Amino acid sequence: MSLLDFLNRKKEETPEIMPVLPKDIYQQGSLDLIDTIAPTALKISSREVELGEKFVRAFYTISYPRFLVDSWFSPVINLDKVLDISIFIHPIETEQALRGFQKKVAEVQSQINDREAKGLVRDPLLDTAYQDLENLRNDLQQAQEKLFDVGLYLALYGDSKEEISKTEGDIRSILDSKLVYTKPALFQQEQGFRSCLPLGTDELLVNSKLNSSPLSSIFPFVSFDLTSDRGILYGINRHNSSLILFDRFSLENYNSVVFAKSGSGKSYSAKLEILRSLMFGADVIVIDPEQEYGQLAEATGGRSFRISLSSEHHINPFDLPPVKEDEDPRDILRSNIIALVGLFRIMLGGLTPEEDAIIDRAVSETYALKDITGDADFTGAEPPLLSDFEQVLSGMEGSESLVERLSKYTRGTWSGFLNQPTNVDFRHQFAVFSIRDMEDELKPVAMYIVTHYIWNAIRHELKKRLLVIDEAWWMMKSEDTASFLYSVAKRGRKYYLGVCTITQDVEDFIRSPYGRPILANSSLQLLLKQSPTSIKVLQETFSLTDEEKYLLLEAGVGEGLFFAGLKHVAIKIVASYTEDQIITSDPSQLLAIKGEKERHDLTQKQQ
Repeated sequence: MSLLDFLNRKKEETPEIMPVLPKDIYQQGSLDLIDTIAPTALKISSREVELGEKFVRAFYTISYPRFLVDSWFSPVINLDKVLDISIFIHPIETEQALRGFQKKVAEVQSQINDREAKGLVRDPLLDTAYQDLENLRNDLQQAQEKLFDVGLYLALYGDSKEEISKTEGDIRSILDSKLVYTKPALFQQEQGFRSCLPLGTDELLVNSKLNSSPLSSIFPFVSFDLTSDRGILYGINRHNSSLILFDRFSLENYNSVVFAKSGSGKSYSAKLEILRSLMFGADVIVIDPEQEYGQLAEATGGRSFRISLSSEHHINPFDLPPVKEDEDPRDILRSNIIALVGLFRIMLGGLTPEEDAIIDRAVSETYALKDITGDADFTGAEPPLLSDFEQVLSGMEGSESLVERLSKYTRGTWSGFLNQPTNVDFRHQFAVFSIRDMEDELKPVAMYIVTHYIWNAIRHELKKRLLVIDEAWWMMKSEDTASFLYSVAKRGRKYYLGVCTITQDVEDFIRSPYGRPILANSSLQLLLKQSPTSIKVLQETFSLTDEEKYLLLEAGVGEGLFFAGLKHVAIKIVASYTEDQIITSDPSQLLAIKGEKERHDLTQKQQ
């Protein structure tokens, strides 16, 4: 017995509970697919249908407001609930509709004239109805509109009556707020359920008359567009293949975060944004822990600085930015002293309150040795070195332990890194600071110093800039570095700076005291393929549905979710052939490019 025959059986010919008996299938002699998917039992009551272990409740719309805005039905369509929606559209002949309108217009006009004859105040409802009827009649006569009988039915599914009652309440609240009213199909649940099946039969026949314009607003196949009239291309909207175009510098803040597991395309997407941002005139600075951006810097005419113990590039943490006209030298000096105390907490493995006070006083006295105080403009003054600070610190009471721990940075193995004057000049449109060759123990120190140096330079000159911090979890390992990163992200907007934070260690980043504040201060978020261990944290943080969770778990390289404000869509990051050749970090592609270059050079020599 087929499901169609089963559902079409007359109610009076069957008991209230109608089991699908195996003997019926046996006597028929064949087992169809529809028999396999049919429920084991069906119980029909006045308010719902019990379909096996599930409950189904059907209801229909009875009235609409005077105006329907576009996509008013989208909240119901995108609701994270199991439901079927059926829309039946029955065209009405225009001639028949016009005859009905002529009679209706005459009735309304008669009521208006009758009220005028009696000296009553004009009724705005009658005036509005008359005007609407006249306008619609004109549109029908000019073939600009057509009229339809429209039936809109919904069937909700749940594991219990309480669940579908709650879902019904949610949906009716959404629709009531838009002045669209519904009713449950009381004692018509069987007809309502069959009307919502993909059979194309309208058994409820509860229709409302709608013309073409409001009818088009019910169109169910809608999805969010995330695009603007200017900006760079971030990728393709996987819902509808539209372009995701955004200018981060037109949003409320210019920051972004990228969360992804290793090998899912996070650095690729960042390099693609960098390349396209450079074409729009933005300066870009990158803190690169794995030396992935060197090829891009070379191809675009940028500078790459290698920061390591043996490198020729040095940054003096005691450097001070020039004092601008609207700035107080005392504020600049105080800010730099606070940043240096934070740096020494990282370098020395933490400080007690007493040691913190000693370090603070020693930094101030070290600057004073070079005549750098808050009483005068110190622009152009020669800053002290770490060895000068050690000399001042050694003369203070209770500093023996501090001097001993500091010695490895001034006279020991790590002395070549910090105890040198700054010789880095990154006044280029694109600059990369690579710390790949820095020891892991010193990477947080290096990232802190580089970020602080960049921040001082950014404050000195107002320009549109993008700061990309790859593998930002290194900075989140220490409270001082995480706090400084948050400060840069929060204050960057004043200096036309956008901070792009990239990390694969999602849990450590979000669970840091500064992880969620950084996230809250980022207008753009990009989630690419995730590991099962971190997806739960992301789902809670971004309020992802189960479908979006599985999308991130099963995404391919360069695929994920793109968030801009309250909206988000599924994204696929795409690059042209030339862009791909410049930004790729795939080892097989890099070897192929290298081989092609060697063959080209050999051919040139032979010629």
